[in-house]
Amino acid sequence: MPDVTLTTLHGLKAKGEKITMLTCYDATFAKAASDAGVEVLLVGDSLGMVLQGHDSTLPVSVADMAYHTACVKRAAPRSLILADLPFMAHATPEQAFANSATLMQAGAHMIKIEGAAWLAETITRLAERGVPVCAHLGLTPQTVNVMGGYKVQGRQESQAQQLREDALALERAGAAMLLLECVPTELAAQISQAASVPVIGIGAGSATDGQVLVLHDMLGLSLSGRSPRFVKNFMAGQPDIPSALTAYVEAVKHVTFPATEHGFSA
Repeated sequence: MPDVTLTTLHGLKAKGEKITMLTCYDATFAKAASDAGVEVLLVGDSLGMVLQGHDSTLPVSVADMAYHTACVKRAAPRSLILADLPFMAHATPEQAFANSATLMQAGAHMIKIEGAAWLAETITRLAERGVPVCAHLGLTPQTVNVMGGYKVQGRQESQAQQLREDALALERAGAAMLLLECVPTELAAQISQAASVPVIGIGAGSATDGQVLVLHDMLGLSLSGRSPRFVKNFMAGQPDIPSALTAYVEAVKHVTFPATEHGFSA
């Protein structure tokens, strides 16, 4: 696989070819996912739940993120590495600058930040300083206590309109990519069509420019024994993990995943 860059992702959007992304936290899985053709490896703060056993992503530190980003980078030099800024790591622009520098120096090519239009100034200033940003909207797990749980966002028209406005405001501010989590399928389609940057979905239907899942979820592994509605177990019927990863890539590329049952209505 040739080196994946932002130019690659914009080219895929322009051609209408879906972008594949998976979370990844270690060298072995990074190599396997990259070999399977996954374009973007997300070193997500979801590691707090799937690796560390916490009940949310909130306890994850910047040091945790830098450690796992470096592990992934060593084994997947050709993939685009996207790393999360964890809880309160971008509470001020100055914190965002310092913590983004730490993750970029660890091997990230892009930083993901959860939030809405209030992030515009931070995103602009990061982009001006050479840090590409993916803005994460919809269900943002770092604000789960404010949201009152893990709930679909944007079902009410007022919420949907706010999400549309926030997404485009963050693109104008300089966001290089958008990620929509747990929003109605039609709303995600509208945002994807309106945005000129790639839009990645999780629980957002099939009309986004690409898909992401938590690696452990798509391999059928769950500490709770339950999987979110938007997850498909790609290990089912496969002889090994590399085959499951390849099946995921093919399903996203051929738009057989996500299916209607993996999405949400307004």
